[in-house]
Amino acid sequence: MFTGELLAAAREHPGDDAIIWRGASTTYGELLASIARWSERLREAGVGAGTVVALDTDFSPEAVAALLALIDAGCVVVPLSSAVRDQKSELVAIAEVEVIIDFEIRRTGVIATHELLVRLRREGHPGLILFSSGSTGKVKAAVHDFVPLLSKFSVRRARRRMLAFLLFDHIGGINTLLYVLSNAGCLVTIDDRSPEAVCAAIEKYRVQVLPTTPTFLRLLLLSGAQSGANLGSLELVTYGTEVMPEHTLRQLHDVLPNVELQQTYGLSELGILRSKSKASDSLWVRIGGEGFETRVRDGLLEIRARSAMLGYLNAPSPFTEDGWFRTGDAVEVEGEYMRILGRQSELINVGGEKVYPAEVETVLESMEGVEEAAVAGEKNAIIGQIVVARVKLSTEETLGEFRTRMRNWCRGRLAPFKIPQKVVLVDRAMHGDRFKKLRR
Repeated sequence: MFTGELLAAAREHPGDDAIIWRGASTTYGELLASIARWSERLREAGVGAGTVVALDTDFSPEAVAALLALIDAGCVVVPLSSAVRDQKSELVAIAEVEVIIDFEIRRTGVIATHELLVRLRREGHPGLILFSSGSTGKVKAAVHDFVPLLSKFSVRRARRRMLAFLLFDHIGGINTLLYVLSNAGCLVTIDDRSPEAVCAAIEKYRVQVLPTTPTFLRLLLLSGAQSGANLGSLELVTYGTEVMPEHTLRQLHDVLPNVELQQTYGLSELGILRSKSKASDSLWVRIGGEGFETRVRDGLLEIRARSAMLGYLNAPSPFTEDGWFRTGDAVEVEGEYMRILGRQSELINVGGEKVYPAEVETVLESMEGVEEAAVAGEKNAIIGQIVVARVKLSTEETLGEFRTRMRNWCRGRLAPFKIPQKVVLVDRAMHGDRFKKLRR
């Protein structure tokens, strides 16, 4: 059993809450029984080692049990959540899915032949396929051996009640689940990810840890939902997946002074690294830990990890010859800490000067009346690129009025070449289902 060590703590606490789903509790004893039932179903259906299986669902006790049974059976799991509802046919094809489980078990008629999938089958190891859009927007399928991913959770840590904010097919969501299970904690799931619903779940279920994104935390502050709920149980907020605006972090620290704010770092291709922020209100973070090495070359972060993916199904290898993964993230380094500046692929080149979108966005989002701002580059025949800002306002202003106010606000806060030369006012949210800023 590949999950034997992972579930050792669960077997010690059969009567404790494992998962809260739609207001009902599933205990560890019930979860273990469900895993056994799924294991029997898989055997009866002939789904065994090496089978590529799409698990088409969001977090639920049955989904979690099916996932763990698939791991124990040695299958290659392809989790699919509601966030990819419009892409599922494409993703199933890329992953060479042989079986789809949406609480029925259906064969697709496909036989997986990719060398990475054959390798997992030959070694008898369970696998995991996660999709990442990458810097180009093209969907990339990262293939993991599940064994090194599970080994990260062999050391017992604190039992905690954690909110399942990051989705079932996201490396952060998988990491949250495995942490909770390995320590016999409790996973609190939600269908509604609005600030009001998240705060209500924290209060009702005494959630201790909220793993989320900077975009959601900004929306939380704008909504004021935290002031209408009792968040006294909350001990830790972790944030990752994108650069945190400094203004948002300072505001959050002021609003939740007794909550530790911790920046995390992880990628679909590597897993989640252990991290420690210099302080709750600091964007400087130390990342690495056992099983991970970091280095910076030409200002870009590279990581070597035991839990790194085997490779992509549909893209060239991103590893250096000596096994380092090129993250594409630009960083500043100060001793043992670093500060993430943004993706190199999103860098705007204005006449040879570098502009990172996140720096401009944090200044714009510190303006009164700005709900969201997304900054990107646009080609320009004279200077290469110009800075373009799409802005969602809560104020009643014309474009001309806002442009004038924006220029006055940015003067002295940004170098002249970083101030947006083009502004577009929008009336829609600029984030997706994963609460990550959409700049394209």
